[in-house]
Amino acid sequence: MGSLKEIKTRIQSVKSTQKITSAMKMVSSAKLMKAERSVNGLLPYQRRMNDILKDYLSAEINEPSEYSIIRDVEKVAIVVFASNSSLCGSYNANLIKRMQQSIKTHRDVRKEDIIVFPIGKKIFQACQKLQINVAGNFEHLAATPTFEDARDLADNLMKMFLDHEIDRVKVIYFHYHSKSTQVLTADTFLPIQLKYSNHQNVNIDYIIEPSVEEMRSSLIPTVLHLRIYAAALDAAASEHAARTMAMQVATDNADDILQELSLQYNKSRQQAITSELLDIMGGLFK
Repeated sequence: MGSLKEIKTRIQSVKSTQKITSAMKMVSSAKLMKAERSVNGLLPYQRRMNDILKDYLSAEINEPSEYSIIRDVEKVAIVVFASNSSLCGSYNANLIKRMQQSIKTHRDVRKEDIIVFPIGKKIFQACQKLQINVAGNFEHLAATPTFEDARDLADNLMKMFLDHEIDRVKVIYFHYHSKSTQVLTADTFLPIQLKYSNHQNVNIDYIIEPSVEEMRSSLIPTVLHLRIYAAALDAAASEHAARTMAMQVATDNADDILQELSLQYNKSRQQAITSELLDIMGGLFK
C-alpha cells in the first residue's frame, strides 16, 4: 500500500485523464452526428443508382462491360480505409489484420505485385512496417472525405484496370450500421459484378438518350464513383463511433479506478491515524 501522498497524486492524475477522455468523447460524438448525416443522406441515392443499373442491365446490355471482364489475377490492388489518428480501440488493428488476410488469400500473386492504396495514416504506417507496396498517401481522404477525392481515386483504379496494370481491386472498410455496431467489410470493386434484376415488375421500357453506348459508358463509372465515396463516408462514421465508444469505456474505467483509489486512500489514512493514536497512548504509560 502506497503512501497517502502517492495515492493522492495518482487520484489527481486519473481525474485529469478522465477529463481528457470525457472531452474526446464529446468531440467524437459531435463528429459522429455529422458523419452519420452524410452516410444517411448518400445511402438512398446510392441504392437507387444500383437499382437503376440492375434494371438497365436486364433491359439493354447483352455483352459484358469492360469493367466486368474477369481475367487471370496476376496483379492486385487493395484499398483500405483506416484512420489518421489512434485512440479508437481496435478499429485500425482489425483493418490491418483483414488486409493481411486478404493478401494471404492471393497465394498465386507475388508480394511485389500487390499494391495497397492506404486511406489513412495508420494503414500507411502499417504498410511501411510490413514492407508492402503502397500507391501513395491518402490521408486527406480519411480526414475529410469528399466526392471529388473519391471520384479521382475511383478513376485512377478504373484506368489501371483497363490498362491491365491491375486485374482485381478489393476494398476493405468498416460499414457503419449504428453507434455500437460497425461491420468489417471486404468487397470486390473491380471487376464489377453485374447482377441482373430478377424482379417480375421491373420496368424495362427505357428510352435512351443520346445513345446506348454513351449511357453504358457513364452509368457504370458513376456507380463505381459512388461505391468509393460511400466506403469513405462509412469509414469516417465508423471511426468516430469507435473512438466515441473507446473514450466512453476509458471514462468508465477511470471511475472504477477512482473508487478503488479513494477506498485505498481512506484505508491508508485511517491506518495512519490509528498508528498515531497508538503512539500517543503508548507514550502516556511510560
